[in-house]
Amino acid sequence: MKKASKVFYITFALVILTVAFGVIAPQAFESATGSIRNFINTTFGWYYLLIMAILMIFVIIIIVSPYGKIRLGKDSDRPEFSTFSWISMLFSAGMGIGLVFYGASEPLSHFAVQPATAVPGTDEAFKESLQRTFYHWGIHVWTMYGMVALSLAFFQFRKGQPALISSTLKPIFGDKMNGPLGTLVDVLAVFATVFGVATSLGFGAAQINGGLAYLFGAPQTYWVQMAIIGVVTILFIISAWSGLNKGIKYLSNTNMVLAVVLLVMVLILGPTLLILNMFTENFGEYIQNLISTSFKSAPLNAENRSWLDGWTIFYWAWWISWAPFVSMFIARVSKGRTIREFLTGVVLAPTIFGSIWFATFGTTAINFQKSGIDLASFPAEQTLFAMFNEMPFGFIMSIVAILLVSTFFITSADSATFVLGMQSTRGSLLPSNQIKILWGIAQSTVAAILLSVGGLTAVQNTIIVAALPFSFVIILMVISLFKALNSEMDMIKNKK
Repeated sequence: MKKASKVFYITFALVILTVAFGVIAPQAFESATGSIRNFINTTFGWYYLLIMAILMIFVIIIIVSPYGKIRLGKDSDRPEFSTFSWISMLFSAGMGIGLVFYGASEPLSHFAVQPATAVPGTDEAFKESLQRTFYHWGIHVWTMYGMVALSLAFFQFRKGQPALISSTLKPIFGDKMNGPLGTLVDVLAVFATVFGVATSLGFGAAQINGGLAYLFGAPQTYWVQMAIIGVVTILFIISAWSGLNKGIKYLSNTNMVLAVVLLVMVLILGPTLLILNMFTENFGEYIQNLISTSFKSAPLNAENRSWLDGWTIFYWAWWISWAPFVSMFIARVSKGRTIREFLTGVVLAPTIFGSIWFATFGTTAINFQKSGIDLASFPAEQTLFAMFNEMPFGFIMSIVAILLVSTFFITSADSATFVLGMQSTRGSLLPSNQIKILWGIAQSTVAAILLSVGGLTAVQNTIIVAALPFSFVIILMVISLFKALNSEMDMIKNKK
């Protein structure tokens, strides 16, 4: 195929083999991946906590250091996209469907079903539910994405290297990255991306189906979800075909507008004063306790440790598995910004918006739960719609939510096809439409096949397993970046 690299063919073959295993022996697949996942959570939980905390510290160091003045590109380059479009695109790629899927259900679960340390249903559990949700979706996630994306953007735009994960390791390994070792790194990145996005597509289809079932009595069946995936696949392929400056940019801007509209409606129609007070107090406590929370591993409390394994460690592995896709996309749309501007924007904008989102939806859901309306009894994909059902203009908000999930669905898949195209065409910044369409169909097919055998849990397990080796790649990327930044600073000083 024109311009396709070895990475394309190797990963495509691995994806087919993995899906075939999932279809032929779904229970064995889920059991095997589940056992490995549990082993990793239990044995490497401390390691995930450390790596995410250390990456956060490194980002702060880079922002305040002289490195922050270096531009991602030539000194004369300026940003390709407006700040609003840039933030919209990185936000849509990085969180997307998850915000809508977990907006009400995660804080509610931490309050009513299984709090981290507090007694379920108490005021302490209420406060803790928001702080832990901010923690899972906030600074740690975006500093990790930011460091990986910074490494990619620096080597792409400042050093003229191909847009590949393997290119960022050349300061350590040199030309070895042009051979089998580099191919291995890039295959791992593409594999994690395919399954990460396939899981997201599965969640999106389930939530759209859940909303249609709740609102219109549509059946919640495999075939309805297949129809949803089919329609969305056509839409995101059209968007991917039109490129970054049209499809992805316009859809990302639409996402942000819809998200803000929904957020403002819930803020006004929900318990407004309580939301504002809960956000203010708990965001403050989240920031205040950031260091201590980052390193809490509960070694002497089996119950708390079990919660950490099921939530925090799961999230850290989940985000790491998404890093190749999200960070490469963030890097691609960030040319021309200074390192300080880049890292500040990537970390602060999504963290603050995401925390306001979870405070608004979480507080509203918990307030209904405390008043005797049992929202916690609904499955996660229906919690949001059940909450809207108790509010004025609930039907309208539900329609907006379904539209938002749909546009997030399209932009996540759209961004992923773009990144997969880049990674499997030797780092081309403008991958061919043929390659993008093939990857788009492949992602949707993986999601459809694995939904048919009830395999989304197994896919989640698979990408968490893939996150462990990729976390070592991230460590090497950070070492390589600091090495290259030091050389760059020496060059700048010598020019003066």
